[in-house]
Amino acid sequence: MAGSGEQAVLTRTRLAALLVDASTGALGAAGGRVAGVYLRSSTPGLLRLAVLVGLPGPLFRPWWRLHVGRPFPVADAYRLGVQVVLPNATETVRRYPQFAAGLPFPFGSVYIPVPGGTEPLGVLAVLRPTAPETVDELLDREPLARLAEGLGAELLALADGDDAAIAWDGEPLCARPPTARPTEARVGRFTWHPGDSTVRADGGLYTLLGLDPGEFAATGPALAEAVAPADAPRILAALYETAAGQPPAAPLNLRSGEGTPRMLDLSPAAGTAEACAVSGTLFDPGPAASADGAADLLPQGVFCLDRLGLIVYVNPAAAGLAGRERAWLLGRPLWEAMPWLSGPPYDDHLRSALLSHEPVHVHVRGPDPGGGSGEGDWLALSVHPGPDILTCTLVPASRVDAPMDPAAGVHVPEDTVAGSPSLTTLYRPIALAIALTDAVTARQVSAVVMQELLPAFGGRRLAIYLLQERHLYLAWETGFPQGFLAPFDGVGLDAHLPGVETLTTGRPLFFESMQQLEATYPGIPLDAEEGARAFLPLIASGRPVGSCILGFDGSRSFGTEEQTVLTALAGLIAHAMEKAQRYDTEAALARGLQQALLPRRLSTHPQVETAGVYLPGTEGMDVGGDWYDVVEAGDGLALVIGDVQGHGVQAAATMGQLRSAVRAFALGDRPPDEVMSGTNHLLIDLDPGQIASCCYLRLDPSTGLARVARAGHPPLLLRRADGRTRVLDVPVGVVLGVDPHAQYPVAELWLEPDAILALYTDGLVERPGTDIDEGITALRLALAKAGAAAGRRGGRSLAGVADRLTAAARHASDRPDDVALLLATRRTAHRR
Repeated sequence: MAGSGEQAVLTRTRLAALLVDASTGALGAAGGRVAGVYLRSSTPGLLRLAVLVGLPGPLFRPWWRLHVGRPFPVADAYRLGVQVVLPNATETVRRYPQFAAGLPFPFGSVYIPVPGGTEPLGVLAVLRPTAPETVDELLDREPLARLAEGLGAELLALADGDDAAIAWDGEPLCARPPTARPTEARVGRFTWHPGDSTVRADGGLYTLLGLDPGEFAATGPALAEAVAPADAPRILAALYETAAGQPPAAPLNLRSGEGTPRMLDLSPAAGTAEACAVSGTLFDPGPAASADGAADLLPQGVFCLDRLGLIVYVNPAAAGLAGRERAWLLGRPLWEAMPWLSGPPYDDHLRSALLSHEPVHVHVRGPDPGGGSGEGDWLALSVHPGPDILTCTLVPASRVDAPMDPAAGVHVPEDTVAGSPSLTTLYRPIALAIALTDAVTARQVSAVVMQELLPAFGGRRLAIYLLQERHLYLAWETGFPQGFLAPFDGVGLDAHLPGVETLTTGRPLFFESMQQLEATYPGIPLDAEEGARAFLPLIASGRPVGSCILGFDGSRSFGTEEQTVLTALAGLIAHAMEKAQRYDTEAALARGLQQALLPRRLSTHPQVETAGVYLPGTEGMDVGGDWYDVVEAGDGLALVIGDVQGHGVQAAATMGQLRSAVRAFALGDRPPDEVMSGTNHLLIDLDPGQIASCCYLRLDPSTGLARVARAGHPPLLLRRADGRTRVLDVPVGVVLGVDPHAQYPVAELWLEPDAILALYTDGLVERPGTDIDEGITALRLALAKAGAAAGRRGGRSLAGVADRLTAAARHASDRPDDVALLLATRRTAHRR
């Protein structure tokens, strides 16, 4: 019987096979070019792309993860459980503008929820050619619906009916679509069985390898020797690794005995009785890729990509322009082999060719001929998409009506240069707008502008000034000489400076050279002898926000279209910056409110040491409802911790009222059950529409006797003096604010000297996708370890223990909830 690890590998292998088969079937049913399946992940509310057929994974990276609440068709199909059909780009823009902004190409798409259990298991997505009429007249959705239903049933069967077990947390698996070309002479398939190392091959493999089935030994070693003699050991190793559930991340790039390129794709076999059998597909790129092919003799560079972005052919001219050997380029992803063709806007051009099947023509900067990090000469790139292969031509720009370097003062046609204003109009405003939606603070907005705006226009310098009390203050700078902008920080609106006057007049100012800038503003300090500058007003809804300065190393002109785009982008920046300023202001007020509501100091007792920590959540600026307190209760101490449901000012206000009520009851030395009942009645009478959990403990410092009551709060932890740490099984009542007749049982426990008692809120132990009991166990183990460390240091720093217990939460960038922790220990008689 297979062990649990082997079973998990087999399950994942079968899952991958199901998803690939469904996606491939969807391509045929919808006449699509790209298909994939999104599945639920272990993070609630997050969908992940599990399989992608027909498109390189890295090109689709922005859509690998989608929250179900986002305005995207995949999210709607999942959340609403309905089919979403977008026949063309017009309909996509109308219904899903954010999605269309990221893929501004002519294509249609269909999204079918995969049923299973009480909610969909995922979504089957297909991208297809655009349709001028309504898609219902052109597409029969019934086969897609049956595919999705069948996939859902098979997924549930694979998970033994437990739909909660169906989740995907890794990167997507990328697969090729079925080839549209005849395969007899170019593709061969086989199945290898590791038990006896036998091979079963189809006729295509024998034809491709030139073998006689009667004379072939049909074993793994014989196959490896026939495919690529020089790489036979590597092929055998890959076969055994695939049988163990670890197939190669990409097809193997091989050479036949004659030196022609071959690619071998391996995967665990689906639908075989033997679980660890291996399916193999041997690709021969065909005559176009042969060493004696006609393309080898062409003076222009030619290279071919498959639909996963792998280079399957490159002629000597293209290899020379790329500055690499042909053998090194073959089989590598484009973005690895030719990194100067990766990233925006080149990714968009490749996406366009793959999705729309329209040719793409663009001018690009080639690699540094010296092998450094600089730029090379201009090259003209054309991409001609086919059913299975993208054929690309690459020639020096001097052979066409070529763009030259703008810095050299020669005109570059706007409709051919990647990153020029015309492409910027299509790409960068969209990218900037999308990126700005995720920027919250002023610094985040400035960082986005630097990342998106400067590369789009070839800028090297950026400065953003914000208006405060009729003065402009520097909020962000990059690229300027150190200290150069300091004299301009805090200038008034009456100063005769371009950064001021662009804001006061509301007009952008463009200077093609530093000489032109100095002539317009005599005596203005200059940071360089050569360069161009653009001063943009940041105005949001008629209100002045600040000004933005763009700097360029060389002299340059600003065309009418480019000026229009820059002015429009300035408006986007202004609105984002205004929102960020409001956020910064309100966040500062929120932090002040949080600090005001938490205790300035904890009540003390000679025989008891306490330490508390509070950490606000990192998501948004909302104030949380967690609190803790230590209050004198007669001759003892009351320890209390609580958590009001939700976030925001209302939660904080409710927290403040409950804290005051508990303090009043504690100062009257009321029993724990009466404190809980009284606070419960108060919350119900206030009727804020909120509930709260709470834990109240009354400690007698002299005897160590503690009486505790809980209202829906996580259990206490106790680390004994000998190091043993356990979760205290204390009875729990319902949360506060629900039942006016609720009873809160009281339990007694004994706190021995040097023992540590821990009270905490769920933000410290709860994480998306994991059970809270796992978090409590982790905290218990951390308390045992931290307490031991404190003991080795003489046991004097309970605050240090609290810091160690909250260290991970303090440094987490995605802390979704507030965290509160309260520790207490009784001192031994000899300690002070």
